[in-house]
Amino acid sequence: MTDQRATIDWRDGVPIARNFDDPYYSLDNGLAETRHVFLNGNDLPARFAGGFHIAELGFGTGLNFLVSWHAWETSGADGHLTFTSFEAFPMREAEMAKALAHFPEIAPYADRLLLNWPALAEPGALSENVTLNVVTGDARETVPAWRGEADAWYLDGFSPAKNPELWEPQLMQAVFAHTKAGGTAATYSAAGHVRRALEHAGYDVTRSAGFGRKRHMTTARRPDAE
Repeated sequence: MTDQRATIDWRDGVPIARNFDDPYYSLDNGLAETRHVFLNGNDLPARFAGGFHIAELGFGTGLNFLVSWHAWETSGADGHLTFTSFEAFPMREAEMAKALAHFPEIAPYADRLLLNWPALAEPGALSENVTLNVVTGDARETVPAWRGEADAWYLDGFSPAKNPELWEPQLMQAVFAHTKAGGTAATYSAAGHVRRALEHAGYDVTRSAGFGRKRHMTTARRPDAE
């Protein structure tokens, strides 16, 4: 795993990325936010099926992965879930544990993630039916080089105003290129330039109701056929 680790401040128990001055999850309810934006935004768990692949920009605390893992197991889906996340600045185990302690509902999943966290520079099976791969480095380089394709993308970089690199049109084009036909993407951001970048890449884009204090968010779908 890369030596470039996240630098964290804490505000009311919520981790704040010092480099971007942005929280890792909602100050209101991070668990509900993840379910609303990334699960509901990608029509999950209704679409879960064997061999399903989720990809993500920004692993952060691992909350999105843990909520997805929990949803996969409680949905009764058959087969295997693969989750690939692209992260430039992985958190240290102790800071991740402190952040995830706020969510007792997913504590058993968090415990297993933390136990295996130092070794996750390579794909790691965290249960019989769930595999996690955290790809470290600049997503503008690692996503285009990736050989996989996702059924659903979680676009969860920090605010586009503070972390513009993860919202560049070229990266959105790479995300689209690594999305299966009929696949989807979702993000909390409703910024016009983000929606335009997704549309230009080839997605059908929809503005949807946001979570909490955010009025809107964005969902996108790759057409079934070109």
